[in-house]
Amino acid sequence: MPTYRAPVEDTLYLLRDVLGYERFGNLPGFEDAGLDTVEAILSEAGKLCEEVLAPLNRSGDQEGCVRHADGSVTTPKGFKEAFRAFTEGGWLGLSANPEYGGQGLPHTLACVCNEFSSAANMAFSMYPGLTAGAIAALNEHGSAEQKALYLPRMIEGRWTGTMNLTEPHCGTDLGLLKTKASPQPDGSYRITGTKIFISAGENDLAENIVHLVLARIDGAPEGVKGISLFVVPKFIVDADGNPGARNGVVCGSIEHKMGIHANSTCVMNYDGATGWLVGEANKGLKAMFVMMNEARLGVAIQGLAQSEVAYQNAVAYARDRLQGRALSGTKAPDKPADPIIVHPDVRRTLLTIRSFNEAARALVLWTALQGDVSHRSADEKTRIAADDMMGLMTPVLKGVLTDRGFDNAVAAQQMFGGHGYIAEWGMEQFVRDARIAMIYEGANGIQALDLVGRKLSANGGRAVMAFFKEVGGFLKENAADAGMAPFVAPLKQASDDLQKATMWFMTNAMAKPDNAGAGSTDYMHLFGLVALGFMWGKMAKASLSALDANPGDHFHSAKLMTGRFFMERVLPETSLRLTRIATGADTMMAMPAEMF
Repeated sequence: MPTYRAPVEDTLYLLRDVLGYERFGNLPGFEDAGLDTVEAILSEAGKLCEEVLAPLNRSGDQEGCVRHADGSVTTPKGFKEAFRAFTEGGWLGLSANPEYGGQGLPHTLACVCNEFSSAANMAFSMYPGLTAGAIAALNEHGSAEQKALYLPRMIEGRWTGTMNLTEPHCGTDLGLLKTKASPQPDGSYRITGTKIFISAGENDLAENIVHLVLARIDGAPEGVKGISLFVVPKFIVDADGNPGARNGVVCGSIEHKMGIHANSTCVMNYDGATGWLVGEANKGLKAMFVMMNEARLGVAIQGLAQSEVAYQNAVAYARDRLQGRALSGTKAPDKPADPIIVHPDVRRTLLTIRSFNEAARALVLWTALQGDVSHRSADEKTRIAADDMMGLMTPVLKGVLTDRGFDNAVAAQQMFGGHGYIAEWGMEQFVRDARIAMIYEGANGIQALDLVGRKLSANGGRAVMAFFKEVGGFLKENAADAGMAPFVAPLKQASDDLQKATMWFMTNAMAKPDNAGAGSTDYMHLFGLVALGFMWGKMAKASLSALDANPGDHFHSAKLMTGRFFMERVLPETSLRLTRIATGADTMMAMPAEMF
């Protein structure tokens, strides 16, 4: 049976020593969440995930969700009780608006808890995760009446939420959607159409489900300019705010999927369902993007989470599994063979995963703090700069963390040999669950195109130039520090590669857009490598300082060893990515389609 332990100590180290969490204490929400409070919150979150959610991960995967003849869905055994424990603990409203019952704490802390819950039980975590995204969208774009009706009940966990975008004929290109919204005399709309791949679309965890649905009002313009957002509850709410008559929306089927079996991914049929407009007509995509951006960061965290739990189990196995003798001589003479962790290639695999996990966690928290600043700072210039960085990093995080997260889950599975392919060890589930994160909330190829096609040039390149400036400032500040040399020199080379790639696009992509498309995925990963390397530079500086005060500290010694491995063995990949980008699109686009 696989196990999981929440990385509370590592997260506190990042917030306290690396990212300067206390510097944000003047922001709303942070004043009530000092480091002592944060430690207590994360410890309790870790306990819930380890003791309640993780034990349900494999059984939930085996049992899956069941759809009944009336369209209702039963979640796996134990999920209702776990969801009750989750909501009664206040975890769903951790960073939600206090005006509607939330705690108003930093969203950064919600991101940490998201990592813990996703690692413990990814399928379960999607129920509160989708609800949190719907809460965010309604909080920003809902009317006062909609907020008062829906938010308190969703924050409390009495009602859950979903997002309904995809249709059988359209995914990324939402301008093709056909779901119709017909105005009614009372100001409501009749929603008719079919949505697919709707995570948590139907469940028995809550008394009502609040669907946020993209649809086209009768007579609206074609394309994305004619899309509106509607709130469509499973049950129409009566005058007292309680679920009343059944609405015209039903789960037609549960998708048969590769993974996340315990989450009810549904085909949702809307047959004249009653819905209400959220925000302005024909401005639905903008409103839904609040939920989509929140979801994309959440999916990036899922990539990290599956990588982390897979790593933990691979390490435990490598320490115990006896196979062969070390190349440098016997390490366990009292045993018939040495544990496989003595072998260099096993260590290469484990350190590749670990060095990613620790830097990815730092990058998630660094970006989440930017998000908190963008929403909470009183200074407009500071808010804009933080929002720029959040927008720039979102496709990088989503694409890189989920690509690498899946690769790492596969590599961790490899540590088990044949046992990794057998279900009882749990590793194949991590691989299956991790795979979806590369696809939903915008497939990773789309994330790469978004980065290259939109984010780099946004506001005259303001965000990417700010990122280059921040990395450059760090390199300059630490250039003369001998202890930092193993981190500064590789990061400088990688940063130079990223700037060269950026300049190459500026020179070669305007006249020939296929050059941007051909190099976009390599550029996204090059960018991600530099960002992860930057995080390792920050961690190295913090751990070197800690070791000056306490030279024998194993935690910080391990940090530096792991970081040096990343700098020596992983970060040099930026030169390969740059070389690929600079080849352009000619060879890639030369072959006629019929020759494939």
